[in-house]
Amino acid sequence: MQPLNMELLKNQQDLLNMNKETKINFKEMPERIIQFGEGNFLRAFTDWMIHRLNCLKLFNGKIVVVQPIEKGMVETLNRQDGLYTIIQRGIQQGREIEKTEIVGSISRGINPYEDWEGVLKCAEDPNIEYVFSNTTEAGIDYDPEDSCQFEPPYSFPGKLTVYLYHRFRHFNGEPSRGMIIIPCELIDKNGDTLKRIVLQLAKNWNYPQNFIEWINNSNKFINSLVDRVVPGYPKEEAALIAEKLGYYDELICTSELYHLWVIEGPEELKNALPFHKANLNVIWTDDMSMYRTRKVRILNGAHTSSVPAAYLCGINTVKEMIEHDVLGKFIKQIIKEEVIPSLDYDSKMLEEYADSVFERFANPYISHYLTSILLNSTSKFKTRVLPSLLDYIKKHGQIPVKLTFSLAALFILYRDTNELQDDPRVLEFFYNVWGEYGKEKNAASLVEKVLANEHIWGQNLNNVDGLNLAVKVQLERILDNGIEETLEGLVKT
Repeated sequence: MQPLNMELLKNQQDLLNMNKETKINFKEMPERIIQFGEGNFLRAFTDWMIHRLNCLKLFNGKIVVVQPIEKGMVETLNRQDGLYTIIQRGIQQGREIEKTEIVGSISRGINPYEDWEGVLKCAEDPNIEYVFSNTTEAGIDYDPEDSCQFEPPYSFPGKLTVYLYHRFRHFNGEPSRGMIIIPCELIDKNGDTLKRIVLQLAKNWNYPQNFIEWINNSNKFINSLVDRVVPGYPKEEAALIAEKLGYYDELICTSELYHLWVIEGPEELKNALPFHKANLNVIWTDDMSMYRTRKVRILNGAHTSSVPAAYLCGINTVKEMIEHDVLGKFIKQIIKEEVIPSLDYDSKMLEEYADSVFERFANPYISHYLTSILLNSTSKFKTRVLPSLLDYIKKHGQIPVKLTFSLAALFILYRDTNELQDDPRVLEFFYNVWGEYGKEKNAASLVEKVLANEHIWGQNLNNVDGLNLAVKVQLERILDNGIEETLEGLVKT
């Protein structure tokens, strides 16, 4: 069976075109976007959207992908000439829908750990005017130990700062050569936050004042919010799908049908990236705060607050989790009883959104593995769940029991760090505190140490009245009775 690449498509260009009557030469399109991140989500979201614009002759540009970490998929992506298959599945108006499409918006990938000069060379290209990124919540973070002398800098903001400085110097500070930067990481005001870190790094690295002014005046850092469930590679179905497609694709990406991109940007940018003309669910707005809070607290919050416990119960996918007798009730109760009451928006609107989220979780075509959701769980909990917990306490003057349980379950999850992917400092910290617990069997001491870790939580959570004791109670119940029995005691029948 032939692998997916341009050679395979020589006589099958219509596979790349949504409009079969339009023949488009994807190979000849200029590179106009540099993207930090080559993972499943971006390929099933922004890259797919750019492909749709290209197919409808609304954009005419390709994407250069930069691998954000040392181990990634750039080598495979280049072997397939930037091509991959996206399979969108779901239920629409009671009908089963499956859409299969080869995406051709990526020109090539660069591993900056092997070819940092190749990344900087892109900064010299006047056609490349957009930056997209998704490096997980942990990616947009200030690292005071990062350096412009590293090749490449350790952090994504560090890489971007050096990239922009190289572009600034190459074009002699020409204002028209500033970039439009649209991060997709799920943190509040992601564009504003990224800009603040870039400016701080530029100051730390003694870059000239006129570069800082160029950043402020000639570059646009756009806040955005993304929403789509993307399980990624369908490993259990891969052989069957390949047989059906007639070619082998190492980068097949599955997603749900639903997608939403909320962009806080100016009208001229809407016209430059005319997603609305391609019938894509992209909302341009002056204030995206409601959309972001609703999505992060409810959809992502439901994942992050439930997955540690579900994983410890031996559950493999989100669909299994939502259909589980106990966990399914737990997810719905934690959202409707504790997350929604922590918010100030219209409760009816929030409950309707929550019901739509639970339907999406039960999508029979989506195998969303818990292992993918567990990536960087501590930073996700800080962003997605901790605000609900703290806001609930402020609004109601009491500790939310299920959210506290989810925090204790996270502690238990990190008892064995061998299978987890997170900040090495976080993994080392939990390894040490659980090692000390193994000697002392002192749950109170463990809880105090973990809640005091400001690197993880951004604050000392021991200062939240009553939280320490509540977490200790839940942790001891899990340690004494097991995760499943503790869950059953929490869930209302």
